[in-house]
This record gives sequence, structure tokens and C-alpha cells, in this order.
Amino acid sequence: MTNAAELPGQPRGAVVSGPATRRARCVLAPNPSAMTLDGTNTWIVAEPDARDAVVIDPGPLDEGHLREVVATVERDGRRVALTLLTHGHPDHAEGAARFAELTGSNVRALDPALRLGDEGLGVGDVVTTGGLELHVVPTPGHTRDSLSFHLPADAAVITGDTVLGRGTTVVAHPDGRLGDYLDSLRRLRSLAVDDGVSTILPGHGPVLGDAQGAIDYYLVHRAKRLAQVETAVENGLRTAAEVVAHVYADVDRSLWPAAELSVLAQLDYLEEHGLV
Repeated sequence: MTNAAELPGQPRGAVVSGPATRRARCVLAPNPSAMTLDGTNTWIVAEPDARDAVVIDPGPLDEGHLREVVATVERDGRRVALTLLTHGHPDHAEGAARFAELTGSNVRALDPALRLGDEGLGVGDVVTTGGLELHVVPTPGHTRDSLSFHLPADAAVITGDTVLGRGTTVVAHPDGRLGDYLDSLRRLRSLAVDDGVSTILPGHGPVLGDAQGAIDYYLVHRAKRLAQVETAVENGLRTAAEVVAHVYADVDRSLWPAAELSVLAQLDYLEEHGLV
């Protein structure tokens, strides 16, 4: 889910398909909504002089979009050698099987059910297709299978739905868990502080040029929301729907169903830690 707050380092306006870093370019899927912002960002990543490209999150099952991704790769004189998934939500992964048909590429993901080919993706893996170096970073929390991809050569990280280019994301209970999500944000923060990552290439919304600022914003936002939920429970609100109506009154009502998932995750977290 999103809210109206701007993140540090966020450019104004919508995502524009095209180059974002020296090695990464975006093709925006035509699936805008309250949940997907301007649409899903499909990322094409390749070394400048390499023939092989990696595509991350082909997006929804939209034939026009999938073919445009292929055409964009081919216009650069490249071929799709490998497809990666940040997680299995349909707006990121539904088109993967069809994309594999169009390109002949394998699909690698953390969830075995999403893989096409012999190899999956695991913690600590490094993808080196076409001389490219992408480090697999486990970032569960939005979903159990969420991954990010660290692109050291561009001081960038591709985050899927773990960090968005605008607003904040939902912890998709029960698959998503708040404790895991907070750990993932801290893991991404360490990439910014210790490994020099400055740029976030999100699954939705604009590129963020201040990675540490954006992640710090997320951590503060989560802490505030958790404190608000804890106070609401202490004041007698018991159901997730009641908490949402009170705590998320500043959020568009069309996003309340998604907010309820995050509240359920927060209630679980508070119970697990003996706070309610």
C-alpha cells in the first residue's frame, strides 16, 4: 500500500521508462492502480558492452508489455539470457512463463513453484550472466519469498515491493511478517551504510537517489505505525478493521483492505513480543 508522503531523494512525477543507471533501464508495465502506483517496473540489467541481459520482474500477463520488454532488449543489440523474480505477486511474476516462451530464458526465483529451469535463487547467490554481477539479498516481510538484487557496479539495489519509489508498502499477512520486514529494511540499510549503495530501483514508482534516507524513512514510519496500533489496542480496539479505521484514517479508504493486512501483521508482532 502507499500513502502520499514523499520519500527522501524521490524525484517528482511518475516513472518514465528508460535508463536509470549505467546498467539498468526500466520498462513500465501498463497496470497502474492504487496498489501498483504508475505500474510495475520491469528492470533490464546488463553490462554496457555485453550481449546478454537479465530481466527482473517481467510483470503482469500483458502480451504488449512483454513484447515491448523483448523489443527494448533487442534494440540494444542484446538478448534476454535470464529472468529473475523479486517475488511471486502477479503484478511482478504472472507474465514470467509467457516471457520465458518469448525469450527462451530460464526463470529463477526463491519460490520453487515460480522457477522455470534447473536453478533457483538462494541466499548468498551471485548472478554473473553476461559478466553482470547481481548479489541476491533476502528481504522477506512483504512476502515470504521477497528478494532484492544488489548491483554493486552501479551502487544500486533492485527492491521489488520491499521499498517503493513513492509511499510505503504493505506487509501482506499472513505470508508477510513484520519482524522479517524490519530485519529486511535493516539489511538494506547496511548495504547503504557499509557497501555504498546510493540508489534504489523499486518495483513501483520513481528511482530513489538517497537509499539510506528512504530506508530510514521506512523504519521510522513502521515504528510510528506500530506504536499507534499498540495504543489503539490498549484503548480497547480489538479487530484489525477497528484498528485500521482509527490508525489509518489518513489513508485513502480504497487502501484500507491492504492496510488491514499490515495491521494483522502488526498485531501478530505485538503478540509475539508480549506487548499486547
